Amino acid sequence: MSSQAIPWTLPWTGSAVEGTVPVAGSKSLMARSLVLSAIADGQSAIANPLRSRDSLLMADALVGLGATVEPADDAWTITPGQADGPVKVDCGLSGTVMRFVPSLAALRDGPTHFDGDPHARTRPMGPLIDGLRQAGATIEDGGRGLLPLKVIGNGRVRGGAATVDASGSSQFISGLLLSAARFEQGLHITPSGAVPNRGHIRMTLGALRERGVDAEELPDGAWRVLAGPVQARDVTIEPDASNSAPFLCAAAATGGTVTIPHWPLDTAQPIRTLLEVLEEYGANTRFDESGITVTGGERRGIDVDLADVGDMTPVVAAMCLAADSPSRIRGVAYIRGHETDRLRALAVELSKLGADVSETEDGLSIIPHPLHKANLASYADHRMVHAAAVAGLLVEGVHIDDVATTAKAMPQFAALWSELLTGDPTGAPEVSETAR
Repeated sequence: MSSQAIPWTLPWTGSAVEGTVPVAGSKSLMARSLVLSAIADGQSAIANPLRSRDSLLMADALVGLGATVEPADDAWTITPGQADGPVKVDCGLSGTVMRFVPSLAALRDGPTHFDGDPHARTRPMGPLIDGLRQAGATIEDGGRGLLPLKVIGNGRVRGGAATVDASGSSQFISGLLLSAARFEQGLHITPSGAVPNRGHIRMTLGALRERGVDAEELPDGAWRVLAGPVQARDVTIEPDASNSAPFLCAAAATGGTVTIPHWPLDTAQPIRTLLEVLEEYGANTRFDESGITVTGGERRGIDVDLADVGDMTPVVAAMCLAADSPSRIRGVAYIRGHETDRLRALAVELSKLGADVSETEDGLSIIPHPLHKANLASYADHRMVHAAAVAGLLVEGVHIDDVATTAKAMPQFAALWSELLTGDPTGAPEVSETAR
């Protein structure tokens, strides 16, 4: 549990879920926009900002490095700057902070010490550290490839070429690319193995190009960013794909209809991959100017590769508990290194409900059985709460030990979920955006 654990018995109605849910801005795009604004050539504004623990930790990290961040409800204003001398960065449990900010720290003059929550010290950092060293940065990590670590900046990073093993997370690549335009020679990154979530790297490249940076994925699967200025830019953050997933899966799992408005048709997020999964499951999907709408239909077992949408694995797995036949999820071995070992956690917790859920080498095998109530653990992982919420649609009496962990990416989750099911957001536990 978190240090401020908030237990929650999930609302259950026994009926199809119907409604429209305004999902907050993308955590992934928010992190990228904050980083690029902090190294831009002038002041930027971020509209429809996501206020969550991760985005606040990112803002605090950038302020520590010398930027000015002025948060407001409708927009955040970021002015670049650079601090001298020693700085400490609290990563919390945020993968984007621990993997996006070290490259910025290498550009300034002075040591930057990175640490975070206890579990953050188990999340791999080695490939990022190795890539930065190849680019000329100095990092002290005791040879562990983990937090805590210290980046010793001298005001410049040479850049050039790096070969990086990103099989554990695409964030290693994004963390290098985001600051690469400020490296003296730019950066050319060659992957040494399979790379999950390439869609997130394409999202990073798109964010760079929006700021005038020459950045591209090469035909051989490598990536290149040329040295040059990063333009200041006012941006609007679109809804978050992973945070949309529980609501869309709710419609598919119960035969209801859920709409999430304000989705741009040219989104860089991999939401269409989720819609393809829902269609295989038997749902009907629509993506147009009014947003994304999912209407449940048949509930078929699925065999899907979720490598590009690993964060959605927990809710898809929970949805499969309602299927009429077994399901298999593949391609997501790397989510063992997320906030928790999600494959093991899902196998343990979803099996408590009566289903037969087991780990495979790179995913899960899910055999539905009649469900019963159970007390589930969150493992301080917000995606496990999302999975419990979807499971709670299928059987009355599902209890999660800590909903406070949803503050990481969507503090409003419990209220939005309660409102969708019961029409009353006040029936949900109140989660502070700074809850740990």
